[in-house]
Amino acid sequence: MTPKLLTTLPGYTRSAFVSDVIAGMTVAMVALPLSLAIAIASGADPSKGIVTAIVAGFLISLLGGSRVQIGGPTGAFIVVVFGVIADHGYDGLVLATFMAGLILLVAGYFRAGNLIALVPEPVINGFTIGIAIIIATSQLKDALGLQIDAVPAEFLAKVEVLWAGRAGTSGAALAIALATMVLILALRRAAPKYPGLIVAVGLTSAAVTLAHLPVETIQSRFGALPSSLPMPSLPEISVERLRELLPSAFVIAFLAGVESLLSAMVADRMIAGRHRPNAELLAQGAANLGSALFGGLPATGAIARTATNVRAGGRTPVAGLVHALTILIVMMLAAPLAGYLAMPALAGLLILTAWDMSEPHKWRSYLAQRRSDQILLALTLLLTVVADLTVAIGVGVALGLALRLHRRGAPPSDWTPPDR
Repeated sequence: MTPKLLTTLPGYTRSAFVSDVIAGMTVAMVALPLSLAIAIASGADPSKGIVTAIVAGFLISLLGGSRVQIGGPTGAFIVVVFGVIADHGYDGLVLATFMAGLILLVAGYFRAGNLIALVPEPVINGFTIGIAIIIATSQLKDALGLQIDAVPAEFLAKVEVLWAGRAGTSGAALAIALATMVLILALRRAAPKYPGLIVAVGLTSAAVTLAHLPVETIQSRFGALPSSLPMPSLPEISVERLRELLPSAFVIAFLAGVESLLSAMVADRMIAGRHRPNAELLAQGAANLGSALFGGLPATGAIARTATNVRAGGRTPVAGLVHALTILIVMMLAAPLAGYLAMPALAGLLILTAWDMSEPHKWRSYLAQRRSDQILLALTLLLTVVADLTVAIGVGVALGLALRLHRRGAPPSDWTPPDR
């Protein structure tokens, strides 16, 4: 369970350091707008996303079991975080994140990282697509510039409210959202190694300011962003509070563990490496503890940011450390500029992120799977969207394991009914 940083430092060269610095700075420019957008979509202050990217991102790279993993707030948590904040307040989320960190530390200590193979792939695909649908739907209000006071958390009620308010669509907001998405796609194709996200969001946000468009920005909605990290603290803790937050803590821990290990496996294929799953779980535990202490959001390994790091030349955890420190420097020196980022631009960014999360290039392969896997994927997706993520994960994993046992041929029971 030794961190990869300690493994990679012996023989570390100057050229490797230069490559890691460039990669870290590049991925920081991708992570910055994403962190802000994810925090806002989660119902939190945008500064919480930056804090999470700095604190959790640093700890994941410092202690993690992957050479190139980049950690921070991710879209997968938006649904859970939004629900916890709505039900228990932001203090409740901080406490649930702290508890999730402890759960992940215990899981890493008992080497539960190897159990990732037991989670059925259709379940992972189903709730990932479900989360992507919820994220995209949650961004329609800002992308369309709708003047709606409160949007319900429930999917069907949300769609109903958005449809009822469609007449208030702002042409300026919609144009900025669409322009941002088009720019991101164009830059992604023209210069895949460079941080097109920050360029696209920055250009469309600058257009809002220079043309004085009637479009909301981070500053107009949330006020000025802080230019330093807060002091560590924890909300009030009680037995009753811990008990009511325990289910949310388990969901956060499960998502953090699964997504970080999936991201590490994707990274392994990109660099022909091999991560240490239990070290990764310990790092995720420490990262979520650290994020909670600084009032941040839940964190995990981020597949898109990790892939960006690899494509930019990152090959050791030093790139992840540089990424976190770069965001900290930007926060200290350029926080006022981030306040000018336009809400529809960030909404467009998240809608594209949700599309990428759903992995549309895999949809055709799902149709070729066995019927039971298709049903499991569809059921998990449906429960994620219209019911609850906890229910979706529980039902999906239980059914998936039952199907796996059935396919392998479970041994007959030796139980015999008693004489009555």
